Amino acid sequence: MTLIKRNLIAWSAMLGLLGVFPHGAQAQEAQNLPTLTLSAGMYNIVAQVAQTPQQREIGLMFRKSMAPHEGMLFVFEKPATQCFWMKNTLIPLSAAFIASDGTIVNIEDMAPQTENSHCSRKPVRFVLEMNQGWFAKRGLKAGAHLSGPVFAGS
Repeated sequence: MTLIKRNLIAWSAMLGLLGVFPHGAQAQEAQNLPTLTLSAGMYNIVAQVAQTPQQREIGLMFRKSMAPHEGMLFVFEKPATQCFWMKNTLIPLSAAFIASDGTIVNIEDMAPQTENSHCSRKPVRFVLEMNQGWFAKRGLKAGAHLSGPVFAGS
């Protein structure tokens, strides 16, 4: 078991014991997922963590809004090319495809209720969905680095 996986398992258990649940009524509307705080330079993100296949499948479907500082982090067991679509997703999103060390590989803007595939340009372990334009408004693009407890070397 890798150090990252052990840390993620320990972190998940700790959040469960502490009773940490998503911030905001919109987040609780669809799923009760643990949250963690990520940093993109001076910007903090409260990200719900979708780490099981079922949690990842539901994602942000059917939500009508999301607070500007909130997002959803999809966690995968090992690096692979990840593709996302927006079927049943009502809000426009930007998806950052992120390597194990927190480096953004590419960012894709995604239109609501579409089935167009948006894929990582290389294998990644994480995908962070934010309201569309969040990354661009903050000058974040491929090569930018995020920090947080799930990223190797953070």
